[in-house]
Amino acid sequence: MTAVETRPEARTEDRPQPQPEAVPAPETLRRAGHRTREDTLTLVGALVGATATTWVGYTQVLPFSGAVGFVVIWYVVFVAFYAGLTALTQPRRIVVDRVVASVVMAAPALVGLALLSTVVSTVWKGLPALTHWNFFFDDMAGVHADAPFTTGGIAHALVGTVIEVCIAVSIAMPLGVATAVYISEVGGRGAVLVRTVVEAMTALPSIVAGLFIYTVWIVNLGMETSGLAASLALAVMALPIMARASEVVLRVVPNGLREASYALGAGRWQTVWKVVLPTARPGLATALILGVARAVGETSPLLLTSGASTFFNANPTHNPMNSLPLFVYASVSTGSPEMEQRAYAGATVLLAVVLSLFLLARLAARGRKNR
Repeated sequence: MTAVETRPEARTEDRPQPQPEAVPAPETLRRAGHRTREDTLTLVGALVGATATTWVGYTQVLPFSGAVGFVVIWYVVFVAFYAGLTALTQPRRIVVDRVVASVVMAAPALVGLALLSTVVSTVWKGLPALTHWNFFFDDMAGVHADAPFTTGGIAHALVGTVIEVCIAVSIAMPLGVATAVYISEVGGRGAVLVRTVVEAMTALPSIVAGLFIYTVWIVNLGMETSGLAASLALAVMALPIMARASEVVLRVVPNGLREASYALGAGRWQTVWKVVLPTARPGLATALILGVARAVGETSPLLLTSGASTFFNANPTHNPMNSLPLFVYASVSTGSPEMEQRAYAGATVLLAVVLSLFLLARLAARGRKNR
């Protein structure tokens, strides 16, 4: 017999041991909007490269000059550099995203820069007159164009503006709210026509409103140029703004409030007077402020209706009544350096009034939104 060969059993330690599975490294998520060191260096490199390239090409090589052209060329070169540097390490979608972000961020920056430059230049040019207290408390009666800033002021124009705007608002606000109530609460074919007319009047040129009041009030009715005529022209300008803004506010009032009022037996006008209007009061305040801001800066209607004056007049029905926009226009038209500086000072006061009104409108709208 043939002996059967037997293989010795392999030892346990000689057998291949199973290898432990590799644990994947934890993924590090990048926060949205977070910039890495590479992103920062790319942005800084694009800024520096665009500045150097534009300075060499625009001021040294090409026969160009001017700050506006330099900024425009610099921006185009910056976008090109930023896209090129980003494309070295990032995919195409990141490059497109950053180029679009640069364009989108440049638009509000340009608007803000234009507004800031307007305000700063106006205040700077009017600063010599603004530093004298008599500028706010005196009028220009008997003050010649080359008089020093220690004489004369805008008190007559400031008071005239307040009187004219108050009369215009007292006329336009009730009519605007009534128009908004008719459009939003009554409705019908007439409401569609009224809304169309109101929307068309929001784009009405201010000189047309002045011509309308001049033709009807002064030429046909034989009234004199006065603060009242100017107030009527300003009311024509403020009416569509107030009506349109009031309509938007009334439409925001929940219909559930109206239905609850009707369920309690209230009529339509009781619901409007005691439910809709009190609920929309903050929004109506915003509409009021927007209308005042539109009327307070108008000049064209005043040229034909109020008449220019250098003396103080608090009677809106008799004699010409000056205002801040008209004072600025008349002062610049004289050609005197001193009067031009007074004009810039008056424009500074007018800017402060308008910006304050818009700030109040924003605060009122924010309070209504929070509620």
